[in-house]
Amino acid sequence: MATAAELTGEEIAAVAESLSDPANLNVDTMAAIMHRIGPGLMALGQKVLVALIIFLIGRKVISMIEKMLSRSMEHAGMDVGVTRFLRALTQFVMNVFLLFMIAGQLGMDSASIVAVLGAAGLALSLALQQSLGNFAGGLLILIMKPFRVGDYIISPSGEGRVSMVGLVYTTILTTDNKAITIPNGTLSNSTVTNVTAMDKRMLELKVGIAYEADIRTAKAVLERVYREHPMVKKDEDIKVFVDSLGDSSVVLGIRGWVETADYWQTRWDILEQIKLSFDEAGIEIPYNKMDIHLKQ
Repeated sequence: MATAAELTGEEIAAVAESLSDPANLNVDTMAAIMHRIGPGLMALGQKVLVALIIFLIGRKVISMIEKMLSRSMEHAGMDVGVTRFLRALTQFVMNVFLLFMIAGQLGMDSASIVAVLGAAGLALSLALQQSLGNFAGGLLILIMKPFRVGDYIISPSGEGRVSMVGLVYTTILTTDNKAITIPNGTLSNSTVTNVTAMDKRMLELKVGIAYEADIRTAKAVLERVYREHPMVKKDEDIKVFVDSLGDSSVVLGIRGWVETADYWQTRWDILEQIKLSFDEAGIEIPYNKMDIHLKQ
């Protein structure tokens, strides 16, 4: 007896012709048709039912595995971006495996499905080549952690505080509150300076004084300003030195250490205090002047 899957084209055409002619629609004809295709429909229905059960159970298992994986990664303290990526990747792989199971149950050729998926994947990868490069860069950033949300970074594309690290783009906020979106592929292939990676930061300033000024007095003033500021670390060395002899000034340098979070406020305070202290000590800071001579 032929099943629905085994019926030839001629037999299917004959059945269709019988159904299209109202004169043939009687009990005997319908019984004959059902006798021929009934077992095949039953077999197909069983396959569809089993495939549906496999789908429902598979989705339940995938959901359970995702929850277990999420809890494990949370306990391990993994980055949120990495966690989301691994969850999405796991879900994709398991859904593909579930698709193959359902296709096999329905009698489909797995090799054909693999070929179609491979061709689609190749076409998609060619169309999204740049985006895939950014995606790979984002994955490297999330795994290697050269910077995190809240860090202040300097890159060829701009500098600012990191507000979001995604799988494709990273967003930073500048000091004047402008949002800069940088592709992760660009960040992963360029030099990035993480200013806030360390707890402390060197505060180095260079100040020019007149050649007529007393160097020892100027150095003492600079060191005193550093030591008197409450945010400069007193347990770290403070170095004052002659950095260079310029065309119109002797350039003095001074180095000290501050907490990274206090860097800019300390810098602004000390620059102001140096100017006030030099004025009190009578130390001149040279600047460009223009002399105008009038001829009569």
